[in-house]
Amino acid sequence: MDHPARHRSRALTHRPLSAVTVLAVLAVLALLALTACGSADSADDSAGSNAGASDGAGSSACQYPADSAPAAKDVEPPKESPQTSGKVAATVSTTAGDLSVSLDADGAPCTVNSFLSLADQKYFDDTDCHRLTTEGIFVLQCGDPSGTGSGGPGYTFADEVDGSEKYPAGTLAMANAGPDTNGSQFFVVYDDSSLPPDYTVFGSLDEASTKSVADIGAKGTESGASDGAPKEAVTITGVTVE
Repeated sequence: MDHPARHRSRALTHRPLSAVTVLAVLAVLALLALTACGSADSADDSAGSNAGASDGAGSSACQYPADSAPAAKDVEPPKESPQTSGKVAATVSTTAGDLSVSLDADGAPCTVNSFLSLADQKYFDDTDCHRLTTEGIFVLQCGDPSGTGSGGPGYTFADEVDGSEKYPAGTLAMANAGPDTNGSQFFVVYDDSSLPPDYTVFGSLDEASTKSVADIGAKGTESGASDGAPKEAVTITGVTVE
């Protein structure tokens, strides 16, 4: 991870016990709600599968089973063989400025494979980032063309985690609705956040881009609550690979 700019989080150690408890509850609720598309049926279908399982020919293959929920925007599933490797530079263009990202195609090959496929099919174009959290965890969540927080691409795929995942500022990770229910929704961490290692990390933002998202976070949500649509509307206008 680069050295992203950080907004100072509130010091819980200097708050009365009752306030600490309230914030802890808020953090847990926000954490549990880092959900996205993907039904229980699709999770059952992919349970026990390996997103990067060998196809028997010495190469790696990915599985993208159909989701029981309809696609928020019609797209074709990605090819089962990852199309890239190493670090992939990309730009997520938004109405709040361009975000420069580095995708980790070696660490999360099936996730990056899906993200690039969706970007190539213009799935993310004209899509609002529908969620911002400002207490406990600090993320901007995007990738749902329906803007509801429940939309996806019509397929799911398995997690690519090993239990060592951390979520410092600048992290790019997948949102999900439980194990192996990844779809299209992802989140950007704009300040260090404590989350369980259940969310596939597939890239990072550079320092300037992380600061841009942190500036959006500093403006809060539309409702003034700690979780909701960002006050400064953010729309993805396109994703290009460099």
